[in-house]
Amino acid sequence: MIKDEEKPQIEQVEGSRSGGMQHHLAASARAIPPSGIRRFFDLVSASKDKDIITLGVGEPDFVTPWRIRDAAVYSLEKGKTQYTSNAGMPELREAIGQYLYNQFNVAYDPAKEVIVTIGGSEGIDLALRALIEPGDEILVPEPCYISYSPITSLSGGVPVGIETFAEDQFKLTSASLQAAITPKSKILVLCYPSNPTGTIMTYEEMLPIAKIVEENDLIVISDEIYAELTFNGNHVSFASLPGMKDRTILVSGFSKAFAMTGWRMGYACGHPDLISAMLKIHQYTVMCAPIMGQVAALEALTKGGLEEKDRMVESYNQRRRLVVQGFRDMGLKCHEPHGAFYAFPSIHSTGLTSEQFAERLLLEAKVAAVPGHVFGKGGEGFLRCCYATSVAQLTEAMERINLFLRSLE
Repeated sequence: MIKDEEKPQIEQVEGSRSGGMQHHLAASARAIPPSGIRRFFDLVSASKDKDIITLGVGEPDFVTPWRIRDAAVYSLEKGKTQYTSNAGMPELREAIGQYLYNQFNVAYDPAKEVIVTIGGSEGIDLALRALIEPGDEILVPEPCYISYSPITSLSGGVPVGIETFAEDQFKLTSASLQAAITPKSKILVLCYPSNPTGTIMTYEEMLPIAKIVEENDLIVISDEIYAELTFNGNHVSFASLPGMKDRTILVSGFSKAFAMTGWRMGYACGHPDLISAMLKIHQYTVMCAPIMGQVAALEALTKGGLEEKDRMVESYNQRRRLVVQGFRDMGLKCHEPHGAFYAFPSIHSTGLTSEQFAERLLLEAKVAAVPGHVFGKGGEGFLRCCYATSVAQLTEAMERINLFLRSLE
């Protein structure tokens, strides 16, 4: 029998076991804030209102083209369910190398300089983990994709946000980059076309950035997942700039342009020493990308797959024009997004914060968008709206947002 005086002690021990496990967590994991984007997705899910129009998810509304799906199904019927090489199927790496050369004038050796990853996200994670020593500073132009800073922190690095501004079309300037560099600076993360702003950078605009990179012995992780979604001019890969190929880890994938988000197929390319280090981490964490997805990705890079991609990209371009003009017509400033599938209108004129605006827009107008502040410095006062949805839905969303704005007057 347990004595009464012993019961409180036992209850305390049991409470520490069942009441919370925070004290067991790594400090780096505890410090990571929940995703600001996920919070708004959860609000939409909790409402169970089928009338909500979602402009928040950065995902194509297209289903993966049939020929790509069919290739994966056929491979399963043929019994292709085994591991592949850790780096990916040789024929897929060959196709990726040829594609990058044809499209963006960057040449990679498929055997030594290309690795197939679980989406572009794993490629970014591998690159950061392979490069970061504790205390290294990682330069990140903001507003930006929300994962760069948390992954940096988990790897022991220190994320350093570099604010970009609407008056510069959210482009990184050489002056702001130079001002952010310290003796601890090691990596510059770039994402053009940009999520969330839709900004692109031209060859001439990137040249002074490349000069600073070389002068300061930086490595560049160039996230080019939206490369194919460039609507004005041609995409410029940072690796194609003079002297930048060996300094650049090019990360991309099939999610956005080929409507293959759920397949989780990506790739990273770079100097053999860098890719070799990333491959070692990849071997111990995921072994290899799923063979079914690799077969599908290989089909995507055939002539027919590229034609399907081009049709989807043209549709996004039409919707882009509709949405940008819609925001301008209702009195919101909106810089011209020349890439990706996002518009980033300013809501400063309403007097509301980004979060207040997004919450009220969801509750009162039943339109879901993402408040700009979750993307880092310079995002406050803006709203990310993904236009990868139907024209009918976009038209209705524009009407609802306009009515919501009028209600604030």
